Amino acid sequence: MDPMSTRPLWQRFSLFLIPLMAANILQALSGTINSIYVGQLIGVEALAAIAIFFPIMFFLMSFIIGLSAGSTVLIGQAWGAKNVDKVKQVAGTTLAATLVLGIAVAIGGGIWAEQILLLLGAPDNVLPLAVGYARIALIGMPGFFLFLVVTSILRGVGDTITPLFSLIMSLLVGLVVTPALILGWFGLPQIGVDAAAVAMIAGFLTVLVFLFFYLRARNMPLAPDGVLLQAMLHPDFKLLGLILRLGVPTGLQMVISSLAGIVVVGLVNRFGSDATAAYGALGQVMSYVQFPAMSIGIAASIFAAQAIGARQTEQLGAIARTALMLNLLITGGLILLAYLFSQHVVALFITDPGVVDLTESLLHVVLWSILCFGWGMVFSGIMRASGTVYAPMALSLSCILLVELPGAVWLSQTSLGLTGIWVAYAASFTLMLVLQASWYRFVWRRKEIVALV
Repeated sequence: MDPMSTRPLWQRFSLFLIPLMAANILQALSGTINSIYVGQLIGVEALAAIAIFFPIMFFLMSFIIGLSAGSTVLIGQAWGAKNVDKVKQVAGTTLAATLVLGIAVAIGGGIWAEQILLLLGAPDNVLPLAVGYARIALIGMPGFFLFLVVTSILRGVGDTITPLFSLIMSLLVGLVVTPALILGWFGLPQIGVDAAAVAMIAGFLTVLVFLFFYLRARNMPLAPDGVLLQAMLHPDFKLLGLILRLGVPTGLQMVISSLAGIVVVGLVNRFGSDATAAYGALGQVMSYVQFPAMSIGIAASIFAAQAIGARQTEQLGAIARTALMLNLLITGGLILLAYLFSQHVVALFITDPGVVDLTESLLHVVLWSILCFGWGMVFSGIMRASGTVYAPMALSLSCILLVELPGAVWLSQTSLGLTGIWVAYAASFTLMLVLQASWYRFVWRRKEIVALV
């Protein structure tokens, strides 16, 4: 990722991007596999207990991902400037804030897990299972938050291989520990749905221990040492304020997007169980096409941050063009394959012929717009790398709150019916691209781009 490298940009971008895409897909797979284990080996109520906890998990992850995003921008800039001490100062401050937040969540969750789930309306028959699972998961949050942040900030110094290995290791631990604690393998106690929470903790603890020794053995930039420990024990609060200023808008955007998703689910449910099943299958297909688009946006942001840190801002245009082209080739290629084999793809999730046909027709309506979503992510990612975060956030939220949601409500009540919801999604993604590209071209490019650290 060295901005001074003579290797073609598209090659460097691709080498960084492939492990990043694989890691994002693995992260999604780990949750899917856990759900399969619990649903198949225990039953529907246990699966419901995990599902009830998901909004809490997503809410907490949104802010940690936001914190990581702000930190990664600064680490990328510091790394581009070859300032390793500043890299460790940013990392140490971020890790200190992460630990404090994680401990607060662990204490609050351990004490008030039941009250939180009652507030979410957990059904009486599922509540005891959900409380046990949630309490274990919440107590483990300090380690889980560290896991998320460490794998994220490693990417800021150009390392996507170590986070990929970490996620593979975490997934493998979960593949063994979850069924072992459900079925009582190796003489272990059978703890039911709590096994999924314990497996999650076992996975990230294994990874954190591995990373501690691996990073030190390889003498890597973010290896735990006295400088990093000093930065954690004496965090720079001015730096923390800058990290939060860059990161909170990303977290807020994720939270509002998830709330909008809940509203859309409510609209879909009005059309019956077939529509709900189609929504679930369609969401699965779309998510696996969106992962590469999101990964390209993340990669563009990190490359841009390093170029800004190295005072090579003339490279930003080439980074944008490379990311846009890769989105066309990779995301566009996946979309084309999904259109060509849509029936077979949908049949992986659904067996009912009528629901397969419904899902396939909705897929044809919306899938192309993920290309626009990916291009919009590239523009917002590059702007975020320079510290411009509020304008991209405002533009994205405007599309969600002023186009996607009201459009879905209105169009679902017209002759389009269920299809109207997905027309609104496509319109929102398209407008998001137009707005982000326009702000990038006519406002952001006219600003003086300077490093933040």
